[in-house]
Amino acid sequence: MLTSRTAETGTGIRTVAVVGLGYIGLPTAAILATNGLEVIGVDLNQDTVDAVNNGDVPFVEPDLGIHVAGAVSQGRLRAQRETPSADAYIVAVPTPFNADKSADMSYIAAAARAIAPQLSGGELVILESTSPPGSTRRLAELILGIRPDLSLDGRDGQPALLVAHCPERVLPGRIMVELVTNDRVVGGLTAEAAEAAAALYGVFCQGEIHLTDAATAEMSKLVENAYRDVNIAFANELSVISESLDIDVWELIRLANHHPRVNILQPGPGVGGHCIAVDPWFIVAADPDNSVLIRTAREVNDRKPGHVVEQVRKAASGISRPVIACLGLAFKANIDDVRESPAVEIVRRVATLQPDADILVAAPHKNQLPKELAECANVRLTETDKAIEAADVVVLLVDHDKFREIEPSSLEGKKIIDTRGFWR
Repeated sequence: MLTSRTAETGTGIRTVAVVGLGYIGLPTAAILATNGLEVIGVDLNQDTVDAVNNGDVPFVEPDLGIHVAGAVSQGRLRAQRETPSADAYIVAVPTPFNADKSADMSYIAAAARAIAPQLSGGELVILESTSPPGSTRRLAELILGIRPDLSLDGRDGQPALLVAHCPERVLPGRIMVELVTNDRVVGGLTAEAAEAAAALYGVFCQGEIHLTDAATAEMSKLVENAYRDVNIAFANELSVISESLDIDVWELIRLANHHPRVNILQPGPGVGGHCIAVDPWFIVAADPDNSVLIRTAREVNDRKPGHVVEQVRKAASGISRPVIACLGLAFKANIDDVRESPAVEIVRRVATLQPDADILVAAPHKNQLPKELAECANVRLTETDKAIEAADVVVLLVDHDKFREIEPSSLEGKKIIDTRGFWR
């Protein structure tokens, strides 16, 4: 049964180990540390560990650097590669999908194996990684398999372990704000675990904290992103239909959205990021027979990069050794995160299918190409103005604010593919 309450402060927990210092783990570690807890961040990447211990942030996220630097200077946040003893553990490791679109649980399993030897009973273990229903129970089973002297409910006098799931619900580029202001869903394997996890998040969360069971909490995150994916798929499919009918899809959506009960989202080159592009597949894998709409939406969005590639190739046809400027690599505006980015996939496919083309990539928040593009001999990272000046074809893939500084006159005489309606 779902209950709600206003977030409370005050918890008996003094030390928290955050396992995984990525886009969610590090902000969570920093916000806990700046609210008075001793936080040990754990990551296998030595460069990440060194950066955090120097008070630096290894990726772009507004305001995170201030929190990390402050927490480190106050001695409340440090990073290391080994999992320590702690009062609470937050597991924020990746959960990518396998070739068959099922969840890769290997990172969660590795975290469980590292945590188990450190336990003595009474600790709180929270799985924050986005996961299929049943993952939190699986995490607990892995730990208890290593530590049969512990239990989930204290039966037979065995010390109890409190295990819960609390999915992140934040938007990259606004993480430090939304960690504090957004509501949270907390699901426990026991009621005691849910209450303990809610008390920990209440240290910093000003939103409402909703208590439920672990499987429902896991599913809630997947459903939120599947909902958005379905609606984006409608916009993306509409953009392809409009192109074939010679209709301006952005004008069409603007007019349709004047209806009081219509709110169509904006189309783009596809869907990226570790959430919307991944989470719906976890639902499909959990119940493939009954997830027809969710699967179809994923397939529509997965096809969109291929459509953009064909637009680029058509624009470049007939040009000897064309120069193609591709603007943006991230999966959304004003960040550097390229996980599952359709922009990266589009550039890679164009580079492969157009070996005679010189592809100039402008990515304001990146200082090097991702591996899959660095391996392409005809792809180079360059400054935006130089890429546009040399280009025959300009492809806008990400609507970074930086690209708003581009002078319209610099685009004259060039073939433009605007996947975001940026220059309408």
